Amino acid sequence: MTTSLITGATAGIGAAFARRLAADGHDLVLVARDGVRLDESAAELRKRHGVGVEVLQADLASDGGISAVEGRLRDTAMPPVDVLVNNAGFGNRGRFLQAPMTDELRMLTLHCEAVLRLTAAAADGMRQRGRGSIVNVASVAAFMPRGTYAASKAWVVRFTEGAALDLRGSGIRFLVLCPGFVRTEFHERAGMDPARLPRWAWLDADKVVSASLRDLARGKVVSVPDARYKAAVSLARHVPSRLFGALSSGAGRKYDPKV
Repeated sequence: MTTSLITGATAGIGAAFARRLAADGHDLVLVARDGVRLDESAAELRKRHGVGVEVLQADLASDGGISAVEGRLRDTAMPPVDVLVNNAGFGNRGRFLQAPMTDELRMLTLHCEAVLRLTAAAADGMRQRGRGSIVNVASVAAFMPRGTYAASKAWVVRFTEGAALDLRGSGIRFLVLCPGFVRTEFHERAGMDPARLPRWAWLDADKVVSASLRDLARGKVVSVPDARYKAAVSLARHVPSRLFGALSSGAGRKYDPKV
């Protein structure tokens, strides 16, 4: 039986991964900060799909939380994790210097340190077994000069590409998922108003997950779901940073796409 561990598993893209992988017959390890929501999500997934579901309450913006999940990934007495989805994340409202430094550092810990440490913990066992998959959730913001959030997601992209190259031939498949705006709780938690964005800009979390798993099966390393966002990423790669600032005016300056 395949076991998948998903961080940020109770809402948004993480919950969509949990639903899809459970429907595919995977046992799950759900990781999130809210213990009540973890238990509710686990009960629903067990009832609907008949799979085993562990819960692990952990704050991955803290050393203790990261260590707890590392421990599960390295625990040889438990079923090994065959699929790791590093999805947990958040955004800060406003531009650089407008968010408290403590919030910026928590975001870097969650987006970079946690992804690094959990990927390493999972990859050790996967390499020994000769198989496994690691999905790191980034954002199309990674390709745009948009402050600390975008910089942290750019790190996730480059880190995943580098790990895929370094561990080529090990049997581990790596994918970095870079969606645009997805209807989740992300924006409300960041104090943003999703109603100010056009309807066409939004993606469905379940469709994003399906697209990412297709790309993983095809051997892609970078997945940008939806043709609109593929075009946006292509444009962003060729627009100089100084011109991008001029283009990013109005309400758009207050928003970064969902993790």
